[in-house]
Amino acid sequence: MEIIELMKERHSVRQYTDKKIEKEKREVLNALIAKINQKAGLHIQIIYDEPKCFNSMMAHYGKFDGVNNYIALVREKSKPDEALGYYGEQIVLKAQELGLNTCWVAMTHGKSKAQIDKGEKLVCLISLGYGKTAGAAHKSKKLSEVCNYKKDMPEWFLSGMEAALLAPTAMNRQKFYFELLPDNSIKITCGKGLYTKLDLGIVKYHFEVVSGKRI
Repeated sequence: MEIIELMKERHSVRQYTDKKIEKEKREVLNALIAKINQKAGLHIQIIYDEPKCFNSMMAHYGKFDGVNNYIALVREKSKPDEALGYYGEQIVLKAQELGLNTCWVAMTHGKSKAQIDKGEKLVCLISLGYGKTAGAAHKSKKLSEVCNYKKDMPEWFLSGMEAALLAPTAMNRQKFYFELLPDNSIKITCGKGLYTKLDLGIVKYHFEVVSGKRI
């Protein structure tokens, strides 16, 4: 399946069944995370069969149920959130390819079992497992609201923007803006607010992997 189709099919899922993630799928995810950590200098971790983190008042407030697996996005305090968004979304789409469901989780969870070393920070979690449903699409902004859209823009840019609009962002706010400059380079900015830098990384990954262009 093409990556854009995975993006279209992937939606946030908060309620999960008790079906365990198979060994083969765990191995694929573990290998990907190890590769990312080595490449990007991150400390992303995946925790399986651990229901306590989401058995909390905050998790119930966030309408999470049956979460037994999650990905912990951990970085050095000196590193930006953007990298976690960029590589975290790569893991999310791999999980989708494996038939699993996910949801980015900022604060509506309990204490995780992730290892946080000195000088590190847990930025957020991603719930993981077999969803009770596949989730549902959310309303998206118009193309003209998130880029300097005009007629006759190159196809690669429009394809990248289609992917960017499919990217999950905090509260579905989509606080990003792309500018295609005269030399065909791209400028991307994000608005102010919690997790906008994390969102920026997610959006960048969507754009780059579909358009084939680096920002």
